[in-house]
Amino acid sequence: MTKKLSHLDETGNASMVDVSEKQATVRTAVASGKVAFPPAIFDTLVSKDFLGSKGSIIQTAVIAGIQAVKKTADLIPLCHQLNLSKIQIDIVPVENALQIICKVKCNELTGVEMEALTGVSVSALTIYDMCKALSHDIEISEIKLEQKSGGKNDFNR
Repeated sequence: MTKKLSHLDETGNASMVDVSEKQATVRTAVASGKVAFPPAIFDTLVSKDFLGSKGSIIQTAVIAGIQAVKKTADLIPLCHQLNLSKIQIDIVPVENALQIICKVKCNELTGVEMEALTGVSVSALTIYDMCKALSHDIEISEIKLEQKSGGKNDFNR
């Protein structure tokens, strides 16, 4: 079996995948990412319980990520609009960094990988935005799909 890009038609033009013949199934995806800080900056954030002048850094990033998940089809041109049933974003401190995990669930014709990855990405960008006054030496990294289920091919990293 030869794999091919699913968002190109036979002439090479961009095309939204036709999912009309698929069965609706419960589909889940989990994505993760990390925002790393210089040690002194991270220590400052910990000492302030991740509260900045704009409010709770972590809770603001969670809300931003949830909003982004719901807007994925508006941001990524060939994504389908999905009726989502669950979005969960967890942000936890790890060594000089904040680890982001986004879990998304739906009962649809296509999966939610892009939604989970978008949630992580926007959460990370929100953390950067809220912390950049302390340092621009902040790294967003390791954004990846960890798991997906419910479609033709399940995946576990």
